[in-house]
Amino acid sequence: MPMSRPMTRNELAALIPHAGTMCLLDGVLSWDRIRIRCVARSHRAPDNPLRHAGRLAALCGVEYASQAMAVHGGLTAGGACPAAGYLASLRDLTCHVARLDDIAGDLVIDAENLTGEGSRVIYAFSVTAGDRELLSGRAAVVIDAGIKAGIADLGTA
Repeated sequence: MPMSRPMTRNELAALIPHAGTMCLLDGVLSWDRIRIRCVARSHRAPDNPLRHAGRLAALCGVEYASQAMAVHGGLTAGGACPAAGYLASLRDLTCHVARLDDIAGDLVIDAENLTGEGSRVIYAFSVTAGDRELLSGRAAVVIDAGIKAGIADLGTA
């Protein structure tokens, strides 16, 4: 993957609708038109909002990957906040660990756009720590071009 300018947590947070502790990623290490590589340390945080009974299940890695995909969508759209995306399906999801909160190293999240542009995309993703793969899979994402992420008024029905 060609190196592009790394991004801080504050810079990437402008590209996703998540705020505060729900913004799980700490930075973008590299990206290009097809791929993105992000880093996260929030899996060790006691106040991680995805923790249940003090633990962070490995399946929560899907949310880390989803946020990386959203950041990638914003970057490939020229740095604009992307339209809202919805995780439509997961395929070939494999968890090699039960938990993420007991992983000492930083998480590295890789996502690769396999196919699609516009309203439907499919990404392959993996979450690793060091040379250990923690989980991997593929995700189909449906983009709602009519709604900008974070703009919809959820108070009106």
